[in-house]
Amino acid sequence: MKSTVEHIGPTRVKLTVEVPFDELKPEFDRAYKRIAQQVNIPGFRKGKAPARILDARLGRGVVLDEVLNAAVPAKYSEAVSAAEDVKPIGQPNIEVTELADGDKVAFTAEVDVRPEITLPELDGITVTVDDVEVTDEQVTEQLDQLRARFGTLTGVDRPAAADDFVQIDLSATVDGKEVEEAQTTGFSYQVGQGGLIEGIDEAITGLSAGEEATFTSKLVAGEYADKDAEVTVKVTAVKERQLPDADDEFAQLASEFDTLEELTADLTERLGRVRRMEQVTQARDKVLDEIVEAVEVPLPESIVEAEIESRHHDAVHAFDHSDEKFNEYLESQGKTREEFDTETKEEAEKSVKTRLVLDALADAEEVSVGDQELTERIVYQAQQYGMAPEEFVQRIQQAGQLGSIYQDVRRSKALIVAVRAATVTDEAGEPVDLSDLLGEDDSAETPEDGAVVEGTVEGTVEGTVEETAAEPADETVEPAPAKS
Repeated sequence: MKSTVEHIGPTRVKLTVEVPFDELKPEFDRAYKRIAQQVNIPGFRKGKAPARILDARLGRGVVLDEVLNAAVPAKYSEAVSAAEDVKPIGQPNIEVTELADGDKVAFTAEVDVRPEITLPELDGITVTVDDVEVTDEQVTEQLDQLRARFGTLTGVDRPAAADDFVQIDLSATVDGKEVEEAQTTGFSYQVGQGGLIEGIDEAITGLSAGEEATFTSKLVAGEYADKDAEVTVKVTAVKERQLPDADDEFAQLASEFDTLEELTADLTERLGRVRRMEQVTQARDKVLDEIVEAVEVPLPESIVEAEIESRHHDAVHAFDHSDEKFNEYLESQGKTREEFDTETKEEAEKSVKTRLVLDALADAEEVSVGDQELTERIVYQAQQYGMAPEEFVQRIQQAGQLGSIYQDVRRSKALIVAVRAATVTDEAGEPVDLSDLLGEDDSAETPEDGAVVEGTVEGTVEGTVEETAAEPADETVEPAPAKS
């Protein structure tokens, strides 16, 4: 086989491949065997008809098509492997240019490739993160949230107010017709929590048990989705949450500590760890921004177009893939479709650029991914989707996404290498040591705190790669478990 590579742009190459028929004999043997199993030839058992009979009965073209369908992709892969510095991304556009039966097959393949990227010196990058500051107010807020878990609901004889718990009956009509899916009784709801139906908090506030109010709201699901409905809410009970006293007795009830002072100290320490993880997140995001902004990257057109198409697909998915409904939604948000398309294109270009930069960084730092790291990522993502790891693996293998997950892990690790090499300071200009959260100084090692590499680097820029790594911990910190 002979092959040549022609660079037809900074992100695209054209491979010209010529394969002599002698090299195709294994493909011909397999093709004849497959075809013989699929047809019935009088006088021959199924699968036993010889090649000359198949050629005569079916035509040589049928066999050649079978051979080309199998051989061309394989020879393309072989040509790519033999070419130096050709790293394809995306699917090739293959065209058979010559088919001389018994002599040779020639074809061309145009494909996007990763461009050459000159990265900045990582040790020259300096970023600033927020100070680690835990205030008394923040600790008190955490303590109050913990007390709320052990609070009790007590009925009160007064109008409902914010944060009260109420029992309500709901009904709705559209054009005088009752909406069955909107009917409910004895529903428990906390005033102000939202997420139920627009306008309900305002309607409930000020109502006492036995009182009702009617308001207009747009339904968001069901047969009457996007229709204005007359909603009636009746309050049947009003309750307020009474919190236990913040004292030593509560500390013993809610945690492993004997005193409130010890519990408060533990909450303070845990909040401090949350703030440090936020520093990691800030450092990661800012280091990535610095690297991406420092380099010029020619973008493969087909990859950007695929990214734009994927984002459009995701955007209209919630509207039954109706562009008309989606455009109406955009209009209600004060945005035109043209503005949305422009923003989507900009986000897609930034996403593709970020992926390419991180891949280049991973190559430069010779980042590898071990089986255990890949397994941990798969288990993590399976949990995010609420699936068993075995089922998740089966799904991603069927979708051909296992390689994408591998790349996500590799990009995450490459970014950690960059953060480790950069200079990180706080707002006062003092160095911030994040090494205990980033792991050992070895790109092949897994950081000690798995939260740093869980997910991927999506989220460093809106819609950037695939998911998030080092997401900040939830603001509600968990105290040590209560004594048994």
